[in-house]
Amino acid sequence: LFDGIYPFYPQPRKASVFNVSTIIVIVVFLTFACSFLLITPGIRGRARLYWMLRVLLSLIVGVVIVTVQFTGDWETAWVTANTSYKSFSRALVNVDIGLHVGLAGVNVTLVGNPVNQVNETINYNEHFAWSFSADYDHSYGEGLEKGLPNPILYVAEKFTTQSPCSVHRQYRISSHYASATLWVAFCTWLISNMLFSMPVLVYGGYMLLITGAFVIFSLISFSTVRNSPMCPIHFGTAVLHIGYGGSFWLTLAIGLLCLVAGIAVVALHYFNLDLLKTLFDLRKDKAEEYQEMTQVYVSSHFANKRL
Repeated sequence: LFDGIYPFYPQPRKASVFNVSTIIVIVVFLTFACSFLLITPGIRGRARLYWMLRVLLSLIVGVVIVTVQFTGDWETAWVTANTSYKSFSRALVNVDIGLHVGLAGVNVTLVGNPVNQVNETINYNEHFAWSFSADYDHSYGEGLEKGLPNPILYVAEKFTTQSPCSVHRQYRISSHYASATLWVAFCTWLISNMLFSMPVLVYGGYMLLITGAFVIFSLISFSTVRNSPMCPIHFGTAVLHIGYGGSFWLTLAIGLLCLVAGIAVVALHYFNLDLLKTLFDLRKDKAEEYQEMTQVYVSSHFANKRL
């Protein structure tokens, strides 16, 4: 016992607000964006607007593809319920229980209404990883040893390998292939930018189409978890319903954006090449296109010499 109670946490646990990996990715892409924006004053005319639009849209696509790898809201659920707080106690607490499913694992959030109840601060956010390099059951066992509150353990137990729900394997494999497909999409996004800068515009458009296709494939891979029916998660009369979260819909929007942009580039290449060159600042002035050499001086010595 710890001061007459079971030692759940001697110090209050604070909920995690930001993911460090997500912050690093966003800062890196913001640095690139600021660096590109610093050179925009050197671009003249309407080409400045086209250039800024291309660069910013491209950076948005890249940062989303990388960031969603580390976010934890591909699927989310929230419910408010009166439930028991810890074992060997009949005390009930009113709490908000949240479930956040990402590609690397699941986060379970527990926030009290109000935060201070039963002489404790109820504000938890616990992560349980299921990637191939992690052991979900071991993380769950550590949660049991630390004495996490009952609602967190109850939700986390649904995703263990020994759970009757049998969703652990499906989530783990689907998330793994969704992550791998997104990394392929990131590589094709890099190739498309290199092709646009060479410039080989039509092939850059094709790579944008491939990028969008791989992004959509990652969504399809993650969606296969719906093939395994999820066990109902009850807290008294309240039920925790799981639905697609912000990362899922943001990834879908980026995939559709890549497809639309790729189709537009390919279509302009075949039907209006001049407009495409204008958008990429490749169109030459007519005076330059039809410029002819005025005079050519040839030495008479070399002209009369037989080669």
